[in-house]
Amino acid sequence: MNTAAIKTIGYIGLGIMGRAMTANLIKAGFDVTVWNRSPEKCDALVKLGAKVAESPAAMAAAGPDVICVNVTDTPDVKAVLFGEQGVAHGAKDGLIVIDHSTISAVATKDFASRLARQGVTLLDAPVSGGDVGAQAGTLSIMIGGKAEAVQRAMPVFEAVGKNIVHLGESGTGQTCKACNQITVVCNLMGVCEALLLARECGLDAHKMIEVLGSGAGGSWQLSNLGPKILAGDFAPGFGVNMVLKDLGILQDVARRLGIDLEATELAQGKFKTVAKQGGGKLGTQAMAKVVG
Repeated sequence: MNTAAIKTIGYIGLGIMGRAMTANLIKAGFDVTVWNRSPEKCDALVKLGAKVAESPAAMAAAGPDVICVNVTDTPDVKAVLFGEQGVAHGAKDGLIVIDHSTISAVATKDFASRLARQGVTLLDAPVSGGDVGAQAGTLSIMIGGKAEAVQRAMPVFEAVGKNIVHLGESGTGQTCKACNQITVVCNLMGVCEALLLARECGLDAHKMIEVLGSGAGGSWQLSNLGPKILAGDFAPGFGVNMVLKDLGILQDVARRLGIDLEATELAQGKFKTVAKQGGGKLGTQAMAKVVG
């Protein structure tokens, strides 16, 4: 594998997370080229110094050291990698593709195998930390794939995250992200119920969050989403529709393994109710609307 320092990066997918992560890559000094299905989302990054590719294939043909992908779902990753204008049609031997999307681990293994036949290495590297972590460059990154590629790409990971862990072979990053989503949604349900109890008992919920935050009940969900719930701020850092997509993926895994994720299924039901009430584009803290 090429061991030269990474200088050029392509970035595909400029949603809430992708925009912030790309901005941090530019600030870290990388030469960045971007592409997004909605071209107007490239504008803010162009002002920071990014260039714009005509397509994922054209981006790959230009010969970047790394291409990062951050799109919605498994079919979207497949499209940008192998579609008519996908990365695979322009990729050169030695390219590293870092997929920050949250998708199926099974599909990830297949994508990695297909790209490997072209001399391209795929690392599945989903992230956790929400829009706050993406903006601050403090994301947790869970990585699956070849150790040599992980080591070479480490400066890229360090520009966008702080807790960076290589978990093993291809697909293990996605499996770890599924575990992450279980802890997130179950914890969020606990936060919503705690806030409900505090309200009904006349307890100052802000003080409750303050004292619990430094104890055994403390969590990212409590400290970051608890105050938003109290303020009636349901703007998305991570949206209900997105978490439902993630939960669908991990429930498919659970069914194949023959295990029951009862708490996760209960949380999933709450998010489905929010979505049915028209809140699919709200942040996950909108669960509080249907708890109680």
